[in-house]
Amino acid sequence: MKNFLLKYWYVVLLAVIGMAGGFVYWRFIGCKSGSCPITSNWYSSALVGGVIGYLAGDLYTDISKRKNRNKSDSADQVS
Repeated sequence: MKNFLLKYWYVVLLAVIGMAGGFVYWRFIGCKSGSCPITSNWYSSALVGGVIGYLAGDLYTDISKRKNRNKSDSADQVS
């Protein structure tokens, strides 16, 4: 578990922030009538926020890995 958190700390952090954001969205903006499937209850809104946060963190991790790989490739070509 520790290795997982060290490797994917940014993804986990953004997923938790997304869940908190989903909860805050439900609390202050959410659907009051109950007919909205995502924002009618707090746990579905937090789940959607967590998924969006996870996807953002995964995208950032992928972009940073590609950037580091490109830097190392260009350093190898210069040497």
